Amino acid sequence: MTQHFRAGAIVVGIFLCGGYASISAAVGAAFQKDAMVTNHASGTFDVKITPQDDKGEDASLGRMAIDKQFHGDLEATSHGQMLTAGTGAKGSSGGYVAIEKVSGTLHGRSGTFVLQHSGTMTRGTPKLSLTVVPDSGTGQLVGLAGAMSIKIADGKHFYQFDYTLAEAH
Repeated sequence: MTQHFRAGAIVVGIFLCGGYASISAAVGAAFQKDAMVTNHASGTFDVKITPQDDKGEDASLGRMAIDKQFHGDLEATSHGQMLTAGTGAKGSSGGYVAIEKVSGTLHGRSGTFVLQHSGTMTRGTPKLSLTVVPDSGTGQLVGLAGAMSIKIADGKHFYQFDYTLAEAH
């Protein structure tokens, strides 16, 4: 096991197994010319994290591939990349950023969109933001905006997704 993998695995473990992570960003573009209705989607997801051996010199930095399978109101797969930083401080401090492209159906509407992650862990307290990248929606998901939260309970991953979807004119 390389030191890069260990640093990245520690940070990933903090965020994926550390309990509840809440969103800090509000649902984007909720009120425009016409008020949009905020929709709610929920379900579970499976995640596979694969270390990418970039052979850098700094063992506190890591890079991971992310593969997910979403179930529930969002039936989709996603693929992405994560960058991690572990401080080595007692109490599991660190951070990560990630981008993942989601492909599937959201409440029966098919298309793709991109999620942007930003997370930190400060002495055991997680802070996580997952937001839809503006204008990343395709197909029937054009105009999608929103934010997702993640909860981990008994080793199972749950998502809550609050979103708006602009009607095509």
